[in-house]
Amino acid sequence: MITWDMVKDWMLLHGVKLIAILALGIFLWFLIRRLLPPIVQRTVSKARGESKKGLEKRTDTIVRVIIGTGRIIIVFTVILMILSELGVPIGPMLAGFGIAGVAVGFGAQYLVKDLIAGIFILWENQYRVGDVAKIADVSGLVEEITLRKTVLRDLDGIVHHVPNGEIRVASNYSRHFSRVNLDIRVSYGTDLDHAIAVINKVGEELTRDADWRERIITPPIALRVNKWGDSAVEIKVTGDVKPLEQWAVMGELRLRLKRVFDAEGIEIPWPHAKIYFGNSPDDVKPKEK
Repeated sequence: MITWDMVKDWMLLHGVKLIAILALGIFLWFLIRRLLPPIVQRTVSKARGESKKGLEKRTDTIVRVIIGTGRIIIVFTVILMILSELGVPIGPMLAGFGIAGVAVGFGAQYLVKDLIAGIFILWENQYRVGDVAKIADVSGLVEEITLRKTVLRDLDGIVHHVPNGEIRVASNYSRHFSRVNLDIRVSYGTDLDHAIAVINKVGEELTRDADWRERIITPPIALRVNKWGDSAVEIKVTGDVKPLEQWAVMGELRLRLKRVFDAEGIEIPWPHAKIYFGNSPDDVKPKEK
């Protein structure tokens, strides 16, 4: 029969240690959460050529991964210490884990591959949480990075989980800066010098606009006559902007160009074709009487 004295003795012998183990785990958890961000921030800030926003993204990404991994290690260690204090033999349990690890070793090779790839993704700063990237043929906003996988949300709101080991090419649309890249189509009857001058003027005005100048690094201007299309001449327009601002700037530029083109009488053509059935009317000669 369990008596109060037995409970009191057990609490004095084991309860204090259990509370200390839990307190130690909680202390380590809060210590990591408090000390890790400034340490990572100081380390990351030494990187050259990175914007302030980019440094914040990289710091946040690394902190998330380390804290997530640290939480698993702390919880696992605390559980083992508690079991040991309660008299549960953890030696056979660890040995069982070792045997199970060997048994699933061949199946775990993909997991190891993912973990190694995740380490290199963080080390090389290929992309961060908050970047827009194309990864394993999936484009979207990077919402989460762990050592095992990357989570993307595309424009339709669909969430994609991509194992890091499956990533062969990662294209980052928001590293350091982004770029406006447009092909503006005008009709073949357009004075191209005039059209280019209008495009450059609109790009300069957009750059000086108070609502847009903080987003633009270099004004969007005509780079060259890029292509003779089936029904239009295409003029290449480029300009550098802050990361992730290219789509908003291109949308505003298209809107302003349409208004100015209409005012200047510059035609934006659409695909069309002339069809002749037999001879054209001008080629038909009247019959002699």
